[in-house]
Amino acid sequence: MLMHRKSNSSFISAAEITQKFHITYQAVNHYTNLGLLDVVTKNGNVRMYDRGEVRRRLEKITQLVREGYSLRLIRKKLTGL
Repeated sequence: MLMHRKSNSSFISAAEITQKFHITYQAVNHYTNLGLLDVVTKNGNVRMYDRGEVRRRLEKITQLVREGYSLRLIRKKLTGL
């Protein structure tokens, strides 16, 4: 679901995520495709994510991966499915 209410400083692009959180662009795409990260708006062709939500989600994903959970199980845990 795309939203346009927050200020630009609340958003982070996929490229910025790779730099700030030290993950690959492919990982950002994969997490997005699996529903682990949600695109909240687009700026042209650039997908924008909620900065705080990305931080929280990536911390939780990292923790659960270290505990041995698969990404599909992590998605279920994060989305409550």
